[in-house]
Amino acid sequence: MALLDEIAAPRDLRGLSPAQLGQLASEIREVMIDAVCRSGGHLGPNLGVVELTIALHRVFDSPQDTLLWDIGHQTYVQKLLTGRRAGFDGLRTRDGLSGYASRAESEHDVIENSHASTALSYADGLARARELSGDTDRAVVAVIGDGALTGGLAWEALNNLGGAPQRPVIVVLNDNERSYAPTVGGLAAHLGKLRSATGDGASANVFEEFGFGYVGPVDGHDIAAVEDALGRARALGGPVVVHVVTEKGRGWETAETNELDRCHVVRATPPATAPSATAAPASSPAWTAVFSDEMVRIGAERSDVVAITAAMAEPVGLLEFQREFPARTIDVGIAEQHAAAAAAGLALGGLHPVLAIYATFGNRMIDQMVTDIALHSAPVTLVMDRAGVTGDDGASHNGMWDLTLFQAVPDIRIAAPRDGATLRALLREAVAWEQGPTVLRFPKGTTGADIPAIDTTDGFDVLHNAPGRDVLIVSVGPMARLALDVAGRLGEAGVGATVVDPRWVTPVNPTLVEAAAYFKHVITIEDSGRVGGVGAAFGQALADAGIDTPVRNFGLPREFLDHGSRAQVLAHCGLTADAVTDAVLTRMTSERTLTS
Repeated sequence: MALLDEIAAPRDLRGLSPAQLGQLASEIREVMIDAVCRSGGHLGPNLGVVELTIALHRVFDSPQDTLLWDIGHQTYVQKLLTGRRAGFDGLRTRDGLSGYASRAESEHDVIENSHASTALSYADGLARARELSGDTDRAVVAVIGDGALTGGLAWEALNNLGGAPQRPVIVVLNDNERSYAPTVGGLAAHLGKLRSATGDGASANVFEEFGFGYVGPVDGHDIAAVEDALGRARALGGPVVVHVVTEKGRGWETAETNELDRCHVVRATPPATAPSATAAPASSPAWTAVFSDEMVRIGAERSDVVAITAAMAEPVGLLEFQREFPARTIDVGIAEQHAAAAAAGLALGGLHPVLAIYATFGNRMIDQMVTDIALHSAPVTLVMDRAGVTGDDGASHNGMWDLTLFQAVPDIRIAAPRDGATLRALLREAVAWEQGPTVLRFPKGTTGADIPAIDTTDGFDVLHNAPGRDVLIVSVGPMARLALDVAGRLGEAGVGATVVDPRWVTPVNPTLVEAAAYFKHVITIEDSGRVGGVGAAFGQALADAGIDTPVRNFGLPREFLDHGSRAQVLAHCGLTADAVTDAVLTRMTSERTLTS
């Protein structure tokens, strides 16, 4: 029997010998490599924290002691050590284990926000609560990476933690010199000096200046050394930083030799014995790839266009732009708020910045979009990848709040392309707009075949126009395929449906509002939240114009959506051709009954 199979809880680790601990670490890596290569997931970060996680659970008594992981996608090892080995093969699948920390799965998973730079604030608040309640015999330990430490929120928390010498919080700095990409800025240089110092610290140590004790640097792959450092930190009392040096992707040559991202994320690979083991090439490019290509073209034409990334140039499609125009590509680290405010400054300097991030991280910069960008009418283009349902990354990573948040910003323009061709066109329209901010959103996955318009009227495209004016379907971005499917099914039921794509969903097109008056019903279909979404805005525009055509909005409910494939999550939300068609026909039948 494998040693890992005998570990049902962290307490089972404490009787193991050094040789057994080494064997356990090897088994954990083997299990993770095998399972994650089949399911997809964050492999590189977890390979780097195997020994660190073992040491943490040997020194501290979770959940009596509280372990807080700054980014929940590096808790795979903890899952394997806390009774979830049996379910690990179902990682990131519907009704299986989450790819992030999950409070529903285990009492050892305490926070599951999965956005970087937050754990130290949780630690500060939790430690204060325990101090006030007299609960002083439980350790609070926060693990944060050097990449996450580039976020400003982390330094706000350090400022408070270091100012309370009576409050024991242990900050474990997992320093692997990377976030997704190599860590940038002055912090990276300072940590490099600390890593090269001998003994516990260097002549200049920012953490000690903030009021922390400092232990390290320590080899994060030496379990005994890490345990000793953690023990010393606990004995010091007060706030302490334990500086642990690790290697992302440790123990898997494929990751160790991958200089781009150390296999930060690997995609699911079919088993070699399966008939479909050799995956067919994608029939269409990824949304991100189309954006990447068009950005390079635009960059070659316009020297004023600059690109900004928050430590994710390759995932958001800016790597090729960075290679072509390195001086015009800015990596700010994991600092979306700073990225947005800096973009405003770039615009004030006469440039047109394109800030590309995942839509879920756009939530973090709403204040900067309001007061630093829009208030100043700064021509900044925000490109949000992974908008809408992302699926297997779970609740924290669905990009479902962007339209609700950003539609509230005055004088903003938001575009939602339906395919690769409209993505290219709308990106060009966005960077050509100099009167204020623009937003371009698109989903995860491939674009599919382009969907041609049969007509274009005052800025919106007509995609389908059946005889009769029973239903106007307003489709948002990639939901055009679903809208066309619904229109076809309605036609088979004798209901005439017209499908339009607004292209720019904010502000609402007044000509499209006027057109709605000629239909008996309007439905909107969007891959975003129904509360405050495009459908809500369109309904408000009709009411403001005195048009009483009833509007039915189809979108995502106001709830956190469990992980699963994109198709599974959309089906759960009623965003399928069957569900939408049935809902429309049921409503029309009900209205006929009431008026007969």
